[in-house]
Amino acid sequence: MGVRNHRAHRHSRTHIVGFGIAGILGFLALLTIALAVSAGALVNSWLLNLPDYQSADAYLVAEPTQVFDADNNVIAEYYLQNRRIVTKDQVSPYVLAGTVDTEDIRFYQHNGIDPQGIARAVLVQFTGGSEGASTITQQLVRNTVLSEEQFEQTLKRKVREAYIAMQMEKKYTKDQILMMYINTIYYGHAAYGIQAAAITYFNKDAKNLTLAEAALLAGLPQSPSYYDPTENPEAAVQRRNTVLDRMLTAGDITQEEHDQAQAEPLTLNQGQVMDEQGAYPYFTEYVKQLLLKDFDQDTVFQGGLKVHTTLEPAVQDMAEQAVNSRLAEYGNDELEAALVAIDPDTGNIRAMVGGRDYNVDQFNLATMARRQPGSSFKAFTLAAAMSDGMNPNIFVNCNSPIQFTPTWNVQNFGNYSYGNITLAEAIARSSNTGLVQVAETIGPERVAEVARNMGIDEELPAYSSITLGTVGVPPVQMAEAYATLASGGLHRESVAISKIEDRNGNVIYEHEDRPDRVLDEAVAQAETEILETVITSSYGTAHDMQQLITIDQPIAGKTGTSESYRDLWFCGYTPQISVSIWCGYRTESTVYVGRDVAHPYSTACPIFASFVNTLLSGLDRMEFPTTTAKPEYKSNSEWSFSFTDSYTSSREDGVFGEDNYYNYYNDYSSNSYNNYNSYNSYDYGGYSDYDYSGYSSYDYSGYDSSGYSDSSSYDYSSYDSSYDSSYGSDSYSDYYGDDYSGY
Repeated sequence: MGVRNHRAHRHSRTHIVGFGIAGILGFLALLTIALAVSAGALVNSWLLNLPDYQSADAYLVAEPTQVFDADNNVIAEYYLQNRRIVTKDQVSPYVLAGTVDTEDIRFYQHNGIDPQGIARAVLVQFTGGSEGASTITQQLVRNTVLSEEQFEQTLKRKVREAYIAMQMEKKYTKDQILMMYINTIYYGHAAYGIQAAAITYFNKDAKNLTLAEAALLAGLPQSPSYYDPTENPEAAVQRRNTVLDRMLTAGDITQEEHDQAQAEPLTLNQGQVMDEQGAYPYFTEYVKQLLLKDFDQDTVFQGGLKVHTTLEPAVQDMAEQAVNSRLAEYGNDELEAALVAIDPDTGNIRAMVGGRDYNVDQFNLATMARRQPGSSFKAFTLAAAMSDGMNPNIFVNCNSPIQFTPTWNVQNFGNYSYGNITLAEAIARSSNTGLVQVAETIGPERVAEVARNMGIDEELPAYSSITLGTVGVPPVQMAEAYATLASGGLHRESVAISKIEDRNGNVIYEHEDRPDRVLDEAVAQAETEILETVITSSYGTAHDMQQLITIDQPIAGKTGTSESYRDLWFCGYTPQISVSIWCGYRTESTVYVGRDVAHPYSTACPIFASFVNTLLSGLDRMEFPTTTAKPEYKSNSEWSFSFTDSYTSSREDGVFGEDNYYNYYNDYSSNSYNNYNSYNSYDYGGYSDYDYSGYSSYDYSGYDSSGYSDSSSYDYSSYDSSYDSSYGSDSYSDYYGDDYSGY
């Protein structure tokens, strides 16, 4: 090869080498650009569909709903996570310093992500150690905005987390981010946030933590279970001392403080934040159910609501004492009682007893139990009748039994026959036969309508038996309905929640008093006067309660008993309070006190007396609402009852009258049972044996000419069916000898 050729050959090789290096570098450059573009496109795709991180609500963590009583005491909290939000001034500075020095030493220098921290974490891991690379901001994002992705160990999640962290740093100050973090992070033992942790481990507020206590808590988030001081105290102390070392290195504590804190022994004082059960669990559970009707579960259990209620702790304690002390006297561990007390002027529920022990049975007998109210429901029949113009002085046949239909035989309590008495007296005596006739006459649908207007929300079928309280009703509704009478005919829905605030203190609900007039004031006054005789008259079913009352207040009310003595009620009211009390077994069966069948006068009535005696002790006497107006009644002759003759029901004088010889036999309280013997034989001629000289001036010819046995001039058929042949074999004293005055 010649020189020229050799040099040319060499030159060509040089160019080849040059081209190869340039090509490779160019290729790498192009590849880098392509990868960067591709990576950018990939990253951009990862950043699509991000949660709304710009909204302040995005960083809100689950916060309990707090329930307050009427005195502004916290009585319960509803939550999924045990957390209490606090502000910076409510936290010990040691907690803040220890958290930053341990979790993110460059927290105040970086912009959400810390490249130096990442490099340091990589170096530590290469040397066999362990250190996290996430900043406090990233951890906060992971626990809030990206909580649904927090357990994904993917590059995509880390990129999304880092991006949002940088955006968050632009929106919030460092102190705001730090407080969000320590209110969010998990400290073990079901404690979320520093305040819950301080109470859980040391039973104190976060602002009162000592240096050693703060350092121990600051070290827990890295591994709450491993460093749990209750389970692994040695590891917890070691971690605490590590935090103290870092605080010393950062210059946040002195050497003396450091040494003194490390020398302290671990001393725990475990506390408990308010749980859902709270101080008055039956009531607070009722409040929770009311909230869930208007708010979703996330809001109720995580929304940090402040719920202000009407419960008055002093009144509640009186109610519980009245119930518990009386139940203890009965010596029957199975006997339960429910009580609801409502302010007639506001509708506020001042006290609620839902049972003996919430820990044993959470079923609230005051709000959830639909038990038959028995004769206490007759108050609504009376209200409906008088509202429709029926004068309470109208007479109705109240003998017993009466066969209203081929399959329905109605008896009074003890099968007593009261004869023809006024509607007012029929209420006081609680005559079933009389009130069924009244319900038939005005229409059972009218009774149901008035009951609903007064506060009964249950579905009420329009049957005549409705007046006997055959449809189950919770005590809270009975107390609300009777409060309508106490307020003079104004109905107010029962109120348990007075105000609700959101977590920022904004009022989102506040109760407004908007009563509805559902009864004429004169009718309400007249009914109250009649219901007072249930207690004050010698024949009233709650007459015995008078000897238990020590207060100077007017009291009206009505007893109630369901079939077979399964439900025992007293619904009563004063001008200040409306109270409904139920006694019975959770599983429906005949109630006994000792070896005797129980009655309202031996159960519900004494509880009522005990409660109002304490509640109203020392208060000046008040009177029920009054009006000068009178109820507008129709003529008694316009009414007719299925088993009462028209002559009897049409009396207008309010007293049956001496010109009717039946008057002599109606008042069995002043006449011996011998006066009734003639009824047993159904021979009305027997009346000729009695001395009517006192009535000699009256004309009985209409009766004499026909003879009483054939009743040709007067229809006694309803009376024939109203007397039970059992009276023929059992003397009246067998019935009257027992004390049934409680009814």
